[in-house]
Amino acid sequence: MATKPPTGDPVQDAPQVTPPKHAAAGLPAIGHTLRIAQEQMGLARTARTLLKVNQKDGFDCPGCAWPEGDKRHTAEFCENGAKAVAEEATLRRVTPAFFAEHPVADLATRSGYWLGQQGRITRPMYLPEGGDRYEAVSWERAFAIIAEELTALGSPDEALFYTSGRTSNEAAFLFQLFAREYGTNNLPDCSNMCHESSGSALTETIGIGKGSVSLEDLHQADLIIVAGQNPGTNHPRMLSALEKAKTAGAKIISVNPLPEAGMERFKNPQTPLGMLRGTALNDLFLQIRIGGDQALFRLLNKLVIETEGAVDQDFVREHTHGYEDLAAAAKEADWEETLTATGLTRPEIERALAMILASRRTIVCWAMGLTQHKHAVATIREVVNLLLLRGNIGRPGAGVCPVRGHSNVQGDRTMGIFERPAPAFLDALDREFGITSPREHGYDVVRSIEAMRDGTAKVLFAMGGNFVGATPDTEVTEAAIRRTRLTVHVSTKLNRSHAVTGRRALILPTLGRTDKDVQASGRQFVTVEDSMGMVHASRGNLAPASPHLLSEPAIVARLARAVLGIASATPWEEFERDYSTVRDRISRVVPGFEDFNARAARPEGFRLPHAPRDERRFPTKTGKANFTAAPVEYPRVPPGRLLLQTLRSHDQYNTTIYGLDDRYRGITGGRRVVLVNPEDAAELGLADGSYTDLVGEWKDGVERRAPGFRVVHYPTARGCAAAYYPETNVLVPLDSTADTSNTPASKSVVVRFEPA
Repeated sequence: MATKPPTGDPVQDAPQVTPPKHAAAGLPAIGHTLRIAQEQMGLARTARTLLKVNQKDGFDCPGCAWPEGDKRHTAEFCENGAKAVAEEATLRRVTPAFFAEHPVADLATRSGYWLGQQGRITRPMYLPEGGDRYEAVSWERAFAIIAEELTALGSPDEALFYTSGRTSNEAAFLFQLFAREYGTNNLPDCSNMCHESSGSALTETIGIGKGSVSLEDLHQADLIIVAGQNPGTNHPRMLSALEKAKTAGAKIISVNPLPEAGMERFKNPQTPLGMLRGTALNDLFLQIRIGGDQALFRLLNKLVIETEGAVDQDFVREHTHGYEDLAAAAKEADWEETLTATGLTRPEIERALAMILASRRTIVCWAMGLTQHKHAVATIREVVNLLLLRGNIGRPGAGVCPVRGHSNVQGDRTMGIFERPAPAFLDALDREFGITSPREHGYDVVRSIEAMRDGTAKVLFAMGGNFVGATPDTEVTEAAIRRTRLTVHVSTKLNRSHAVTGRRALILPTLGRTDKDVQASGRQFVTVEDSMGMVHASRGNLAPASPHLLSEPAIVARLARAVLGIASATPWEEFERDYSTVRDRISRVVPGFEDFNARAARPEGFRLPHAPRDERRFPTKTGKANFTAAPVEYPRVPPGRLLLQTLRSHDQYNTTIYGLDDRYRGITGGRRVVLVNPEDAAELGLADGSYTDLVGEWKDGVERRAPGFRVVHYPTARGCAAAYYPETNVLVPLDSTADTSNTPASKSVVVRFEPA
């Protein structure tokens, strides 16, 4: 039987700490999954819902973007996917009576965990100027308020239209179409804060900002390098793919500042033997210092070039550009500096080199541990250099694999959610709809915050997500948002962003992935794109949480009609009535989506074209894959300081907090912990179990403080520390970003420790 939400915030300042685990999944994962699902949904609803997750006739998991194979398990979900589904399919409800009882000032004191546990929002809610709490409002009035504000702006560029990665292809396409018909490219999205660095690096080097591998490629690889990623918590179903590759003979190298249970041993809950014994995944663990990855890959590239016969000369000659520049830069790579930058030993690097040289088919996977540094783009380019040297792009079982987070973040970008759209995309959009899209680039997330701070952006409309919880420099961001005239959030559940508002605010409740979507023409489905470029349908199977919810496509269509009015020739009402008409338009605008409706109807979906993978054709400025030779960078940390990375707990997905435990790291009942190497802790006088304030240090001299963290002695890399976000986002300066991509550098924050 489902349980009621907590009435008070649990105490989080006295977490229990035990030694970290050395295996992931298994029976504990099954037990935890069932407990969370039962608490939120009850037994019958749990069975009815979870058996449809990631099935060909079901709905796409609202968690991560990891792909499914053609053959599906009956239980095609992981522990964290089940948590995401349970939170959305919960029987708990947030009604207007809840908002009457809880003023905004009260909501602002609550933790993200408590807010999320309250349940699904059931009615559109409005916070009037000068009001102290949200009140119920009709949909018609809500859209009229938005239209009133948007039409009163001095320029369309004073509005911001943010997108979360959960948004479907159909809704994302309509959202960017509305924004551009309205007159702005201000389309920041969650990708700006995560894999923007990957897209920037890959577009320059191979000509397309997406990964080049399929699930089958992983199964065929000789060597898989997993760098700056924790699959056991962030993409648990990836462990099954790694296990299958390992069984077929692949070797695995993990490059990470922290040891992670999932990479040590995976206890596959799909098989009895897997649950009992599990499979050891790592063949080599390189415990690198935070930010040392570019130096590591540069030295490896030097050693590959110097090894006779190691470079694929035919591939380099026929398909690449810039080899001589890389070779000259790599020649300067220095063992001593690399060991300093990485914290590794020479034998460890030599062993990694031997594994690379022994592999004909190599894949490199990565996530935020590579993308959220000042030199992130240069680091990923260096990864590409390694693969190009060995001819490992466009070869089965080889390639680049940026592992995306949110379940349709890649699809949203494909649909045009981008502040710097390609001219060819805008030309196609304009031809199809008879509009004139703006050509001036818009704001990404960081520049959107700066624009709100500076008073040049006055309306924030967020299609999903938790903008306040996901962004850096919390105090600056919240102050910036409070300067706006209107904030609007399309949401399924409460989060911190609903408590930090403009002068006026709206919450627009929407259908989730698990909900049936019935419009005037009948039952609808939407589509999503996974991390490996597969597009497939998603169909919810539950009655909506309230009769007062609208789907995301319906919200955009009604918003457009309210704002653009009769001046718009776009058939917004038709798009709301029948999503197949949206897909027809997408098929004529977005390359690779030809005959979209028929292909989306296939149970397995369809794969988007990828020229480097499919043809070894590289649509770059040179017409070839580009080697690059950026100067090597790595963070320098003053004495008495550590380099902090922000990360997730196991009871967390992005900013959604499912619980207060981090089971694999041995943390129970709290989130305000900082993981510190025992030797560093001894030098700094930080006793295990003591409490400290984390104080960020940045060139602007501003004090950024995260108070009251319990010190946990933990086997992190020397000189490094780790703590959970969003609690530590306050420490990340707004202008500490990656070169080129402008992604917040949340994985390399210099901190000092002061007594709490």
